[in-house]
Order: sequence, then structure tokens, then C-alpha cells
Amino acid sequence: MSVTVKNITKLYGSQKALDDVSFKVESGSVVGFLGPNGAGKSTMMKIITCFIPQNSGIVEFCGQDVIEDSLEVRKNVGYLPENNPLYTDMYIKEYLEFVVGLHQLSGSRSKRVAEMIEITGLGLEQHKKIGALSKGYRQRVGLAQALIHDPKVLILDEPTTGLDPNQLADIRQLIRALGKEKTVILSTHIMQEVEAICDRVIIINRGKIIADGSSASLTKASNSGELILVEFEQTVNKNSLLQINGVSGVENIQGNNWKIKTQPGADARGALFKFAVDNNLAILSLQKQEQKLEDIFQKLTLENDSKK
Repeated sequence: MSVTVKNITKLYGSQKALDDVSFKVESGSVVGFLGPNGAGKSTMMKIITCFIPQNSGIVEFCGQDVIEDSLEVRKNVGYLPENNPLYTDMYIKEYLEFVVGLHQLSGSRSKRVAEMIEITGLGLEQHKKIGALSKGYRQRVGLAQALIHDPKVLILDEPTTGLDPNQLADIRQLIRALGKEKTVILSTHIMQEVEAICDRVIIINRGKIIADGSSASLTKASNSGELILVEFEQTVNKNSLLQINGVSGVENIQGNNWKIKTQPGADARGALFKFAVDNNLAILSLQKQEQKLEDIFQKLTLENDSKK
């Protein structure tokens, strides 16, 4: 089920939380919705999931409008909000059976609850009250309630908050598997998570979309130079490194370790070796570092802020 967002604007008083936002997400994909705090991510997710109305624009689920066809849309969407609201005095199984009842699902409630407990890894904790769970396990309960009615669209706001490394791996694998058959939109501040899970990245800042594409396409479009990590055996003068052909920036990491930033399209490794030979220097290690999504995110958002 595709999700289409057309020219969405949302005002809180005189403040524009969203400013003419448009994008479309097709079924069978996982899209990372990224942005700094206050960029408008959670507001967009609340509009998509029918929690709050927009001031203008349209959101449709395969032609179903989130305002005109709100009840039908809600049947097809699973939502895990940033602040995971749970009834802490209820037991896990009791709570999930309650959620099944809210969705008026046909078939065995207990069977569906058991399936969700297995999928989200709640088996060892299933007899506990939600209030007695760690933050990570509460997050799993939130995922279970979002999935329990088998929605076609899954909206996840910071889905891995509070999870330990082992839990992270499990939930990421689950989200990737879900993305093969559902439309998944997730928000997170963990860039490694986006690179590991998402097919596409949408970056929003100050209520406007500033980038949209795969990690690879955003790297290419950012027109940034490469990073080279180099360690010399001897002390090297920073100004001398800046004079090397193709080098645009130099940062001393520690001791004789340097981070070299190149000009767009330049590969300064050969020039670095020549510099070492000409100055009778020994290079102990040299490694080209791929641009990471985190670097691109910072570059794009900071550039956008500087234009305001």
C-alpha cells in the first residue's frame, strides 16, 4: 500500500512545523525519515497516522484520504510513537489481547498475541506487568501492538530507543523483513541504523524536505570530497599538508595521525605519497574513508540553516 503526501503544511500558532512537504512511499520499501530535533518528523508521522490534522495538503493511502477516510486508513496503519504510551499496570499478554479487541480482529485472540510475542522476542517477559519491564522490552511491546493487526503501512518513530546491541540486531532484522511486504517509514537519530535498514532516505529540516534518495545518491549529490586517514612516523607541519594538490582541509587527530579532506572529485593519495618521499617521511598507514550518512546529514542540515 503506497503512501502519498502532497503539499502538507502544519501550523502551531504562527510557527510552521511543516512547510509544503511532498513525497511518496511505495509498498515493499523501508524509508528513513530524518531530521534534527524540531524539524517536523513527529508532526508528519502524526498526520500520516490520523492523530492530528494538517492545515493544508493531502495524505492518501492508495487513494484513501487520512481525513475523509480516517477509519479505513487506521485499519491499515501500525504506529509506534516516539513516546511509547502503554498501560503499565497491565500484563503483556493482557495488554496485547486488549489491543486485539480494539481492532476487532477475527480468529483466535490468544493465537495472534502468541505470534506477536514470538516475533518481537517477548517470550521470557510475557508474564510480567509492563511497568516491571526495562525500556527496551517496553519498546518491544510497542512494536507488538503496532504489528498485531497486520497493517499494510508501518510508521515507527525512534523504534530502537533503549534497546541493547543484541536487541538492536533482532529488531533491525525484523524491520527489514517487514519492509519486503509492507510500507515502512521510520524516524531515527542513529545513522548506522538507516544505512543498515533503509532503501531510501528523506531528510527534513525546519519543516522542509532538503534531500530525498538512497544513501549512495545522497553521497554523490552532496558533492563532498573524500576523507583520508594517514599516520606519519615523524611530526608533520599542518600548513605543509594543506599545500598538497587536491587537499581542502586537514585535521590532527592525535600525535602524527591526520584526517585529510580532499576537494570534490580529487584522490590525494598519490600526492600524499609523493609529499612523503619528497620530504623524507615514512607513512605508517593510509586509508581512504567512505563518506558516511552522518557526515552528509550534518553537511546538508548545516548548509540549510546557514541559508535562513
